[in-house]
Amino acid sequence: MLEWLSENWWVAWLVLAGGLAVSEMLTLDMTLLMLAGGALAGAGAALVFPGLLWVHILVAAVVAVALLGLLRPEILKRLHQGRGYRSTFDQLLGSTGRSAGEITASGGEAIVNGETWSARSWDGEPIAPGVAVEVIEVDGLTIVVHPQHKPLG
Repeated sequence: MLEWLSENWWVAWLVLAGGLAVSEMLTLDMTLLMLAGGALAGAGAALVFPGLLWVHILVAAVVAVALLGLLRPEILKRLHQGRGYRSTFDQLLGSTGRSAGEITASGGEAIVNGETWSARSWDGEPIAPGVAVEVIEVDGLTIVVHPQHKPLG
């Protein structure tokens, strides 16, 4: 088995590339996909230079670093500038939830989309626990909320 593997490193590189590409579907960060590209290049090097493991590793590392440093930033920039893209914070605006405890002008917590967020009251009026709230603004990692049933003043 070990002898076969030393002659067929390309199979191990392809398995690694496939595993990284499939794992990318869980993260959607484009990092594992770039590493999969490096592993694919390592498989190509293993076909050309079957007995030189250090060449496979070197080629895989150089290609992965190049993809991470050159291609990934460009892909992410185009993706984030694409039509209809909204970041997680942008998606919070206008969302509704419930106050987890009392929310004041200085702080509190609200549950929005099943997640607990630090929150503060938009107009400074305290909001009682369990009240339906709407996200008016995102200030860093704190959402600014207003009771849904109360008109904005």
